[in-house]
Amino acid sequence: MKKLVPVFFFAAVVAFSTAWLHSTSEAQEETVEPSVYELLDLFSETLQQVRTNYVKPVDDADLIRGAVRGMLSTLDPHSSYLSPEQMKKSQEQTSGQFGGIGIQVTMENGWVKVISPIDDTPGAEAGIQAGDFITEIDGEPVLGMSLDDAVKKMRGPPGADIVLTIEREGAEAPLELNITRAIINTTAAEVRREADALVVRIKTFNRQTLSNVSEGIEEVSAEAGGLDQLNGVVLDLRNNPGGLLETAVQVTDAFLDRGDIVSVRGRNMDESSNFTAEEGDLVDGMPIVVLINGGSASASEIVAGALQDHKRGVVIGTKSFGKGSVQTVFNLGPTKGGVKITTSWYYTPSGRSIQGRGIIPDIQFDPRAIAPVEDEEPRREFLSESDMRNSLENESLMNLDEDEEARQQLQERMAELRTEDPLLAYAIDVLSAVNALDDS
Repeated sequence: MKKLVPVFFFAAVVAFSTAWLHSTSEAQEETVEPSVYELLDLFSETLQQVRTNYVKPVDDADLIRGAVRGMLSTLDPHSSYLSPEQMKKSQEQTSGQFGGIGIQVTMENGWVKVISPIDDTPGAEAGIQAGDFITEIDGEPVLGMSLDDAVKKMRGPPGADIVLTIEREGAEAPLELNITRAIINTTAAEVRREADALVVRIKTFNRQTLSNVSEGIEEVSAEAGGLDQLNGVVLDLRNNPGGLLETAVQVTDAFLDRGDIVSVRGRNMDESSNFTAEEGDLVDGMPIVVLINGGSASASEIVAGALQDHKRGVVIGTKSFGKGSVQTVFNLGPTKGGVKITTSWYYTPSGRSIQGRGIIPDIQFDPRAIAPVEDEEPRREFLSESDMRNSLENESLMNLDEDEEARQQLQERMAELRTEDPLLAYAIDVLSAVNALDDS
């Protein structure tokens, strides 16, 4: 018996080793990643099973496009499939005309989040705000929809109504907004004079933006008697959701004489590039104040970040949206549509990536923090010398010269503006202070 023990022990070891080798081999086989071709077989077999066994007939094109949408939705909130119809609407939007309610949206945690309403559109007029979450569209919950599906449901024929249910930070209950769809013709930028400032309001970055800005500055400055009659520029980028990268570069270049504007770095070297300014400044180096808020995104952040890094402009407002990625639309053909894919990150001249972080203003100013509270006691007005009994009358006021009259009108307008748009009024005050320092 003693001689049999070693033999038995050896046999057990061999059996254990064989079993261990077999299990190790199986584990190795389980961890081997399937090839692309095997995964394509998986797709093909799944497609066939659905076509054959699903409870009702399905359209092959819908199935395949749905699979492509699903694939791209796993990448990031900004990559998506565009049907042929959506490709057409995308091209209309960058050219300045498109249908809908006029809001820019993204997807966050399964909900549709408003990046920004576009000025003078049904969405803006209905009261939609940057940061709002759309939870229902015509009573249908958004949770579980893709962003493309949600956008498609919000589009519709001009004149047709849509009801959006909105969750808003600070609101006690969801808001229901009834909005009438319209064909939206956006003016990309408008230029006007406020007090002694040139106000450049950029709503979106499309192919019209640069010409709107340059022509507007030329026209308004000519009416003022030349740029030297103005204190500076307020570049208003609030609630500007972005647009074309090349347009953002052009607009920034319009206010810079030299230096980097933005660098774009992709996965491969051939997807990376650096954009620099060429000589020439539309406003001859006048001071610039840039206004931003949480609805300023993408191309807006490129402009604000470049002017801030070069100390060309003082940035005032609240932190911007923080979209630091660049998407490229690839046209796959008239019957296939296209794909929008995130291809690179952008960096400000100092090397900052603002992805998820946003542009931090040089001066924080949130108009909501000074908004009047309901039922608040009326603000006490201080008495002036002229309000006192038997105060001496300044006789020169009876015969104002042209300069004094203009100054008085300016102060009256500024008083109105501080009520209408306190942040814009604050920006103009900053320009006045900068010019006062320069003159001293």
